[in-house]
Amino acid sequence: METTLRTVPKQRVRINWWERNLRYVLIAPCVLMIVGIGLFPLIYSLGVSFLRWDVQRRGREFIFLQNYIDALGDGRMWGALGHTFLIMVVAVVCELLLGLGLALVLVGRLPGKQVIIPLLLMPVVTAPIVVGNAWRLLWDTRFGPISDVISRLLGYPLEIVWLANPRTVYPVILLAEIWQWTPFMFLVLLAGLASINPELHEAASMDGASGWQIFYGITLPLVWPVVTLAVLFRALDLFKLFDIIFALTMGGPGTQTETISLYVYTLGFRNFRLGYTAAMSYILLIIVSIFITLLWRRLSEQRED
Repeated sequence: METTLRTVPKQRVRINWWERNLRYVLIAPCVLMIVGIGLFPLIYSLGVSFLRWDVQRRGREFIFLQNYIDALGDGRMWGALGHTFLIMVVAVVCELLLGLGLALVLVGRLPGKQVIIPLLLMPVVTAPIVVGNAWRLLWDTRFGPISDVISRLLGYPLEIVWLANPRTVYPVILLAEIWQWTPFMFLVLLAGLASINPELHEAASMDGASGWQIFYGITLPLVWPVVTLAVLFRALDLFKLFDIIFALTMGGPGTQTETISLYVYTLGFRNFRLGYTAAMSYILLIIVSIFITLLWRRLSEQRED
């Protein structure tokens, strides 16, 4: 009898423990996998950044912060950052304006809307490397359809190497990038515009407000949180722009269109300067974190105003 009385409380304690902690036990494998996949490479690469690890050299010498000092003095890295920010700013602004215009047109009732929206979204679901190669063929000087059409319109052969000409290479890259990702901006903004109560627009119209006043006073403030998120997503994505540049120009002519992702790829997977590449990656992580924080605060302040 005493044994039974002692056993029952222990069983109840075990059952209660499982009931309280079952959810943690179930998610533990997933959490361990995420930590293992995400945290281990982060810590390992941090250790590598303190080493002179170069395939062309023997051994791995501990040099502490020397890789970081060399990276901060690397003019090519700052040039690649400048190219990246240039593409980012122009592309985000164009995609935002075009996406907002398309969303304003298609948010209401429009004949063929069910067909137009899926067609607009086709570029987004295409792999960027495929888009880059497709546009490279379109801009081919001898056999590309774009050069052929322009030559026919002008009446004489147009021999411009679009992807090697410093004056035309950036418009070509931006055109491909904007063509692919404007539909993403359009879809996000369309969802934001569709969530606005149409009675607000009707009430403002009855009060004599013009279309611009309705847009600036009602539509834009209500859709601004969605605009903020869309701009942040696209800015982060454009900062690691690689595929289209890799397919179109490989950073050329020279290093004029080399983005920071392409430069890091060249250092790590072509020159195999692993320690230097790891240090540069951490510097970029800090720069991106600061940039996104400042951008978020700026957009949040504008929304509050």
